[in-house]
Amino acid sequence: MFNVTTKSMQWGEETLTLETGKVARQADGSVIATLGETSVMANVTFARQQKPGQDFFPLTVHYQEKYYAAGKVPGGFFKREARPTEKETLTARLIDRPIRPLFVPGFKNEVLVMCTVLSHDLVNDPDMVAMIAASAALTISGAPFRGPIAGCRVGFEDGEYILNPTVDDMQDLRLNPEQRLDLVVAGTKDAVMMVESEAYELSEAEMLGAVKFAHESIQPVIDLIIDLAEDAAKEPFDFQPEDYSELSAAVKAAGETEMRAAFAIADKQERTAAVAAARETIKAALSEEQLEDANLGSALKGLEASILRGDVVKTGKRIDGRKTDEIRDIVAETGILPRTHGSALFTRGETQGLVVTTLGTGDDEQFIDALHGNFKSNFLLHYNFPPYSVGEVGRVGGPGRREIGHGKLAWRALQAVLPASTDFPYTIRVVSEITESNGSSSMASVCGGSLSMMDAGVPLKAPVAGVAMGLILEDDGSYAILSDILGDEDHLGDMDFKVAGTENGITSLQMDIKVAGITPEIMENALAQAKDGRLHILGEMNKAISGAAEFSVHAPRIETMQIPTDKIREVIGSGGKVIREIVEVSGAKVDINDEGIIKIASPNGEAIKKAYDMIWSIVAEPEEGAVYTGTVVKIVDFGAFVNFFGKRDGLVHVSQIENRRLNHPSDVLKEGQEVKVKLLGFDDRGKVRLSMKVVDQETGEEIKKEEKAEG
Repeated sequence: MFNVTTKSMQWGEETLTLETGKVARQADGSVIATLGETSVMANVTFARQQKPGQDFFPLTVHYQEKYYAAGKVPGGFFKREARPTEKETLTARLIDRPIRPLFVPGFKNEVLVMCTVLSHDLVNDPDMVAMIAASAALTISGAPFRGPIAGCRVGFEDGEYILNPTVDDMQDLRLNPEQRLDLVVAGTKDAVMMVESEAYELSEAEMLGAVKFAHESIQPVIDLIIDLAEDAAKEPFDFQPEDYSELSAAVKAAGETEMRAAFAIADKQERTAAVAAARETIKAALSEEQLEDANLGSALKGLEASILRGDVVKTGKRIDGRKTDEIRDIVAETGILPRTHGSALFTRGETQGLVVTTLGTGDDEQFIDALHGNFKSNFLLHYNFPPYSVGEVGRVGGPGRREIGHGKLAWRALQAVLPASTDFPYTIRVVSEITESNGSSSMASVCGGSLSMMDAGVPLKAPVAGVAMGLILEDDGSYAILSDILGDEDHLGDMDFKVAGTENGITSLQMDIKVAGITPEIMENALAQAKDGRLHILGEMNKAISGAAEFSVHAPRIETMQIPTDKIREVIGSGGKVIREIVEVSGAKVDINDEGIIKIASPNGEAIKKAYDMIWSIVAEPEEGAVYTGTVVKIVDFGAFVNFFGKRDGLVHVSQIENRRLNHPSDVLKEGQEVKVKLLGFDDRGKVRLSMKVVDQETGEEIKKEEKAEG
């Protein structure tokens, strides 16, 4: 009934297995990839015909984590998987980015790739397993895919690169100073196609070494996929890209001059209008048959690309007149919003981000219900890209894949320099509102986010800047690397290469290739040119940073204290009675965790002190020999009970009230009276012994023996 093909190999510390022929047999390609005990099923289907008039490639990649894979029931009311989580969205993008450029040019049939996590051993992250499964399924499907690709994750510890580190090793890297890198690389046999990373000030050489290590490590996986395809691949789909060279020639003849003049305009809005006008001029010169050709859009784009790309490589001059390594003018401003905790406006040419920082308490941490476990995050970065930022009208809705991906890239770049939560016990939320866009708004979010947090008084280890690099790679091997790319250069170029970091090193690297990969030489040169650009941008940002910013008066103050774990119950009280009383009386927020760390938050310093003192009085132990101010709470025949330390009472024996014989303690004391007492110690039953007569009741100073003798 089944025609099963299975291939296995040892990969790092685990066994990697690819299997096809048993599950989802009606899909064009179906592969279950297993690494350790983590299994992902990838299913590929593609349309046999292109939709009429379609001028783009409709590839859709879905990645789904089923909670049953880890033996969990989903949270929430409905108890079933709902909209994609951030991890699922980011992983779908990770798979999409390296496979998209590898379909045969001109192929515009609809393609669907669905990856489903079936089993998760909580050790091997399923994202890389999904990428391998998707590549294998595409390779055997018969689709015109020029793969296979493979991907892996790389860590960096004690100067050594680590292949496929565990989920725990990669969890919250900033709390693990030993581990300095979370790098994902995808590539073909010959070239790297995609890079995504979170790093902790790695040098350019260390980062390049990690990429090379990853590319070498995926070679056996690519061989395994080829081995599987030799036994299980379907007949290749008979696809021949249409020859529209005559149409391209007609388009070029009709409007090359107008299009070249349009691309010579430096201002984006004027250039966009001129390019649109040149397109209309070209269309006016074409026949009805040529206008109805589905390849007209591709021919127009080809003309635009040839003008932009050819001029850059030949002359070294770009459409806005800059040199290839020149950064646009930068204006950085901080503190522009009066009521926010921190704000910055970062403008680089025609790209601008308004970035705002809000400081919250432990109650504001984000709770994340992940497949490998539940955890909290105290650093949030949200990126918004409204239509007006590019002068367009559009529908406004929730964040899409692009917004989530750009926000995560900026998050990775900035979180490497955050202070430890023990030093700065705040939840930090950064929101980047892109108000103008013409290239690399994610890197503007990095720069603006760094400035905004510093304006809010967050003690960052160092400022972070980011720059987007581009590449024009011609057929003859000549190329130009572009610093701080424009939107058109990104759209018509061959590479989007984003590097963020401090003066000391890289904190994030993201690369996407639109051609069949780049050489190590190009990547090395791009990293070096990006470093120069990053240092220049940091220099411009420093002009807006004038020393440490004052902490906003509108932000909550947080005091942290550590108590013994055996005292936690006393602070909380029965049913939370004690901690509720502390909050009500002091007016401060109080949060306590299982380790005995208490965070007290309030904009009012007096409220924090009051709560602190109330908690301290519960957990602290009185010190023998110390003098305390107390209140008489009860008078008995043999002395008086004094409340002297929080809720703790002690006995002042009648003989310890004054240096004379008293008939009754009430001769000199009354309930509610404030007195000064010295803690003499504890009797055999643990009862507290106090003395008044050894303390000057006016000054609170202890009376020495010499003074007594003189008296």
